[in-house]
Amino acid sequence: MEGNSELEFPAFPYEPYSIQLDFMKFLYRSLDRGGISMLESPTESGEFGKEWEGKFGEGTEDDDEPDWMRNFVPNKEPDLGERKNLMQKKKKGTRTKGKEEIVRDLFSASAGEGRWEKGDDKEVRNVMAKIGVDEVDDDEFLLEEYDSEGENGGKLKRKDVGANDVFSSDEEVEDEGLDEEEVESQPKIYFCSRTHSQLSQFMKELRKTKFASELKVVCLGSRKNYCINEDVLKLGNATRINERCLELQKNKKNEVSKMKSEHEMPYYPYIPFHYSGKLGAGKRIRSNKASSGCPMLRRRKIEELRNELIQLEALDIEDLVHIGRNLGSCPYYGSRRMVHIADLVVLPYQSLLSKSSRESLGLNLKDSVIIIDEAHNLADTLISMYDAKITVSQLNQLQTHLDGYFRRFRNLLGAGNRRYIQTLIILTRAFLKMLSDDRKVVNPTNPQCDADEIKNASCSTTTINEFLFALNIDNINLVKLLQYMTESNIIHKVSGYGDKVAISQKVGDDGVLSEEESAVSGFRALANILSSLTNNDTDGRIIVSRPKQTCSELEGGYLKYVMLNGEKIFSEVVDQAHAVILAGGTLQPIEETKERLFPSLQLDRLPFFSCGHIIPSENILPVVVKHGPSGRSFDFSYKSRRSSTMIEELGLLLSNLVTVVPEGVVVFFSSFDYESLVYDAWKASGILLRIMKKKRIFREPRKTTDVEAVLREYKETIDALSMGEPMGCNGAILFAVVGGKISEGINFSDGAGRCIVMVGLPYPSPSDIELIERVKHIEGLVKTTILSKNLNSSTDAECHNGDLESGFQILKSCKGRGKEYYENLCMKAVNQSIGRAIRHANDYAAILLVDARYASDSTKRSCPHSTDKLPQWIKSRLFTSTPNYGEVHRLLRQFFKSHKMKEATDKEFNSKQ
Repeated sequence: MEGNSELEFPAFPYEPYSIQLDFMKFLYRSLDRGGISMLESPTESGEFGKEWEGKFGEGTEDDDEPDWMRNFVPNKEPDLGERKNLMQKKKKGTRTKGKEEIVRDLFSASAGEGRWEKGDDKEVRNVMAKIGVDEVDDDEFLLEEYDSEGENGGKLKRKDVGANDVFSSDEEVEDEGLDEEEVESQPKIYFCSRTHSQLSQFMKELRKTKFASELKVVCLGSRKNYCINEDVLKLGNATRINERCLELQKNKKNEVSKMKSEHEMPYYPYIPFHYSGKLGAGKRIRSNKASSGCPMLRRRKIEELRNELIQLEALDIEDLVHIGRNLGSCPYYGSRRMVHIADLVVLPYQSLLSKSSRESLGLNLKDSVIIIDEAHNLADTLISMYDAKITVSQLNQLQTHLDGYFRRFRNLLGAGNRRYIQTLIILTRAFLKMLSDDRKVVNPTNPQCDADEIKNASCSTTTINEFLFALNIDNINLVKLLQYMTESNIIHKVSGYGDKVAISQKVGDDGVLSEEESAVSGFRALANILSSLTNNDTDGRIIVSRPKQTCSELEGGYLKYVMLNGEKIFSEVVDQAHAVILAGGTLQPIEETKERLFPSLQLDRLPFFSCGHIIPSENILPVVVKHGPSGRSFDFSYKSRRSSTMIEELGLLLSNLVTVVPEGVVVFFSSFDYESLVYDAWKASGILLRIMKKKRIFREPRKTTDVEAVLREYKETIDALSMGEPMGCNGAILFAVVGGKISEGINFSDGAGRCIVMVGLPYPSPSDIELIERVKHIEGLVKTTILSKNLNSSTDAECHNGDLESGFQILKSCKGRGKEYYENLCMKAVNQSIGRAIRHANDYAAILLVDARYASDSTKRSCPHSTDKLPQWIKSRLFTSTPNYGEVHRLLRQFFKSHKMKEATDKEFNSKQ
């Protein structure tokens, strides 16, 4: 096939459409050429799309995971081959670690490898309170002596017995020898997407081709999706599942048994200490010798599962779980054992894009092919992995825990431990002072940096260096401190002791600490922030958000590091791979992704293919709606959209639309707040009743967990209508929000989406301080913080404290790449929302862009317009200029009348067959 201009694809399971052939030819040549390429293909035009099958929650399996877990879960299990090397190095002696290793080890340790990672379990806290935690010996929490060696190294004087003996039983998987027999295969293909359900969909499509039997394929997933240990799985929360899994491996279970009692004590797996004592009247417990960890992690069982997987064709997550249950072997670790011999690895974004995740999984990207699906999410996902945040409440708790621990153990701690604990206390106090209202608490030594000026605004930004100088902490060796936090186990020692004290103080109440009250999560947040402060000064910004005064107290307040530069992170992937393919149903405008991930690549040198849609031109009706039924011009800009006349005119528009559009209508608003404002106004004016006479009204809930139920009822209404059931209406209308669950993850085919209405241009709010920092970074504004004393008229617009007007001023000052980036964000959101409709060749729908700003005369304009950023299959058929609403109504009536006649004809024809 090489060198042949007429490429053929005999493995394709169906007779391909011409546009699918074009797509495959471009993809093949891109893979042959190497480098970065982008391919856009609407659903059913060659891309594997997620159809609406009633499983609305599939894409949010891990939405309940906190940021620190999503970002650093894979670090908890370093690649087992790497562990072997580390073990060998430990035998030879301690060596000095580099900065990246220290940070990576810290997150591995802080994410659950210590002894006290489950101190936040509510059920256990009840037991701990009941059994009397004061009887626990405080020596349990005493740190091992720590010696500092030079500027870049440190070591413990004593090692915990068995500290590295993770799997001591021969029957368990031994981490240091797990991958001894693995042999790296030839370069691989990596396919990654955002959610587990999308990965499963890809596997289903793969099985339709002959490659399913010709390639060794493995699908990686999260513990929550793969775990088959019922005791762990019943914890529900993905965070707890992750930590419990690691605890079973790193620490031996402490089992409790019934002694001289009529009832057995329930099994509470997370009690982080040995206890012997009374448990109520007539009940006693004792701790037994440590038993083996997870029964699903036996070496023999893992090998059995691996051998089984090698014999079978491509398996998705559900298949692996089923086989794992039958064999009693862990699918999570069993699938990881397949990575080295696989030709195709299917995995989530996080596993591929995070360097520490790749290393822990043993992924070798050299000369490989990487395909990233749903690539419109890529930049946000990649950069957010490196964000870090700590709140005022977490800092207050850390300060209390550190102070209490230091007072209790000061005379027992060695000089090294005392010095580092005091350093942590200094840092937490400095952070709290920065966030306090007392402006005289910080005396910066750098004349260019004034902490008072940071505090003048409720929300402000600063560079890393300016932040360090403003707090007078620039002389602290953060890399060395992070190494100490990794090696000393201070996180779990201090948290354990602090939680013990807190529980004992709450016994008079309910004896329970909430998950938020546990110091472990606060320590992790602190570790993330300290790690972020070791980044390059220009890579990101520190946001200082001071607490707001309420009627009774101060609320909120946080420090947050926002990563701005994704180019360096993404280049680590691109530079190793032979070819990187960014694919998706809607990638336009591609400039947004390019600016954030590979800005140095010229746009005209970026191979980009946009596939047309398979539907005929008469099946789509995209129209710009400039005027409402009363003749008023639609203007949903920030200053005009809240006016009563604009809201009323929009209501009149929908009141007319529901009379002419059959079945389902989806209306997208710019935000939940604006949707609520409009809904309440229509309810008061009676417009809502007019709409309800024709269609049932549904609203997207703010909580993503409630979306499924709303969508199911919406679809049932549409289905009942199509079945001819008496409904008293002609369909349903759904009020949704741009950027919400519905705009991103749900497809509305056939009657569920006969008309999509986009209200206004959903520009992100200028009050979003993180957004403004990204805009300034891309625009190239030099002065990016309010710390500079000599502000003049030319730099005032560059200072942003989180208020709307400041944001507008900054946006107005942007004339180049920053301005284009901001506009691209808006049209990216539009494209994602209106792309929810038309999911197959025979589908049809109308798309209404309601705002006069969408209208343009291409013959008169000299600069790019927002509609130029629409997908080609919509842009080429767009009615950009309609004189009045009457013309829009006529087009809609004609459009749906013709399709109704066609459906009747097709139905009659089929009945005769």
